[in-house]
Amino acid sequence: MAGSASEYIQHHLQNLTYGKLPAGYERADGTVIEESTWTLARTSAEASDMGFWALHIDSLGWAVGLGVLFLFLFRMAAKKATSGQPGGLQNFVEVMVEFVDNSVKETFHGRNKVIAPLALTIFCWVFLMNLMDLVPVDFLPQLFHLMGLEYMKVVPTTDVNVTLGMSLSVFFLIIYYSLKVKGVGGFLGELTLHPFSSDNLFLKILLVPVNLLLEGVSLIAKPISLALRLFGNLYAGELIFILIALLPLWAQWTLSVPWAIFHILVITLQAFIFMMLTIVYLSMAHEDSH
Repeated sequence: MAGSASEYIQHHLQNLTYGKLPAGYERADGTVIEESTWTLARTSAEASDMGFWALHIDSLGWAVGLGVLFLFLFRMAAKKATSGQPGGLQNFVEVMVEFVDNSVKETFHGRNKVIAPLALTIFCWVFLMNLMDLVPVDFLPQLFHLMGLEYMKVVPTTDVNVTLGMSLSVFFLIIYYSLKVKGVGGFLGELTLHPFSSDNLFLKILLVPVNLLLEGVSLIAKPISLALRLFGNLYAGELIFILIALLPLWAQWTLSVPWAIFHILVITLQAFIFMMLTIVYLSMAHEDSH
């Protein structure tokens, strides 16, 4: 594992990276790769040298695994659902479904059967990923270290690639439904004729570049802000847990428990915000300007 405090922090913030190293690359142990090879990075320098197409195996693995866990639990609750005395899992699932359904009804003003299931998936999935932040910072990395894996980040939402990937998916849905509901002309008109408009044709044409710039920035800012808000809050929370882990044992218990209790609110709130903003953005995409 890591030695100094700086190395400890860097180690815990490094993803398990799988990527391609070029031919002639000298690895940390002094060996030279004769042919370009896809492999696991042994150091942070190797992970950086793998470039854009490198994969964060830990982030992807935990994200997919938690997504499967969500589907499994909700499917199990649905299969065992009864109109008699429900069990704890059924009660929990019914509360979650009702909570999300009410949020969608209050916020989404169009008609689309996809929105409520999407909102439920986003909230539960993001919440489960955020919840991994409450696992002691050394427990799972040390466990995987014993299995031969040098790095292991277990909170997918502390990886900006994961949060940006989710927000880009929402962005593509915004574009898709904007085009579907408003048409190409209506969508382009929304981008070029607002917020400034005029009855004078010449002035209206003159304002098109200004409107396009303002509305274009506003449109692009949606997925970026969605991704960075979630990433920033969870990354900061994880970093504080890592810093607490560097303190003496008595201080760790004194500080980690109050922070963990407070962090439960952050975990839940960030999942809720991501869900609500998705609903709001898709509601705006369904508003026909005609």
